[in-house]
Amino acid sequence: MDVVYTARGLQQRCVALPISGSGEWREVRVESSVSSSGARRPGFLPRNAFDRLLNAISEAGWQLLGPVVESGVIQFRPISGMAALPTGVVNRQQPGSYRLEQREDQRLFAWNQGPQGLKPLCFAPEECLWQESQGPDGKMQLESGLAEATPIAVIGVRGCDLAALAIQDRHFLSSTAPDPHYKARREALFLVGVDCAESAETCFCTSTGDGPSLNGGFDIGLAELDAGFLTWGGSQRGEALLQSLALPLASDPQLAEMNEATDRAAAAQQRRLPSPAVLRRLYDNLAHPDWDQVGERCLSCGNCTAVCPTCFCYSTEYRTALDGTSAVRIRQWDSCFNPAQAAWAVSMCAPPSRSATGSG
Repeated sequence: MDVVYTARGLQQRCVALPISGSGEWREVRVESSVSSSGARRPGFLPRNAFDRLLNAISEAGWQLLGPVVESGVIQFRPISGMAALPTGVVNRQQPGSYRLEQREDQRLFAWNQGPQGLKPLCFAPEECLWQESQGPDGKMQLESGLAEATPIAVIGVRGCDLAALAIQDRHFLSSTAPDPHYKARREALFLVGVDCAESAETCFCTSTGDGPSLNGGFDIGLAELDAGFLTWGGSQRGEALLQSLALPLASDPQLAEMNEATDRAAAAQQRRLPSPAVLRRLYDNLAHPDWDQVGERCLSCGNCTAVCPTCFCYSTEYRTALDGTSAVRIRQWDSCFNPAQAAWAVSMCAPPSRSATGSG
């Protein structure tokens, strides 16, 4: 799908969505999260006052995680203020290539993405679900492994991050059986999103409708300009925090600068998702021998699913104490590229002729 951003920040956005099973597209207009009206017009935060926002978030009880340069990439790490953020840093991404470059400007969010998503902050790579032990009377006792979640505010989240997190939410926050561990950490998460003013060569968010501008799922939205930041609330707690800063309203030229930046970022993207008709051919050929060739090359290392922001496969195991009096039930990330997990998945939803070690 393609997104037309000419109305972004004013009244509506125009989105092209696939019509199921037809290979055709329909045009839909959706409300923008930012408006030019006085009621929803963004505030303006000067660049040299950005610490005011960070301090307000910190004083409200959230631990700050922000983008920093570490080991040659952008990583989310604990920060105490604006000085820790990557000033003038941009990334160059190509298939199999990622590098950072320094520019002579003061932009804090000119980069697009690093290797780290939001998934580990809600869906822990490894955690204790419960503990079993033998009581004084010899009977088994169960103790929940649910720990109190640390309030965390992530600064610099992008539209693709939020879209991936929404998939995790749909899986773990099912209304019928929400996962208590995920739910606790998710509710403690405060997200400060940023529009992308530039696109990497590998970006394709215009074809999914997730960017370059923010499209929901955040607490506070930002658009970075040369002079500072446009700010708007995406949740009640985000709106309340911004109101405490009493920022002046953005001007029409500032709104235009924001829209022009996301327009350029959208126009620069050359990648698109395959059409529904092309994707349908993949699903119709799950038993094709080419999948076995993919499986032969796969090392089953699981790295692709570990870094994937949407994958939610896991396995559980017991770890028993040496004296045999207690044990813990551990949940840990798993991958459908691991033979055991793949064999289970194949038995549930794929033709029996497909290799268990093939693409998951």
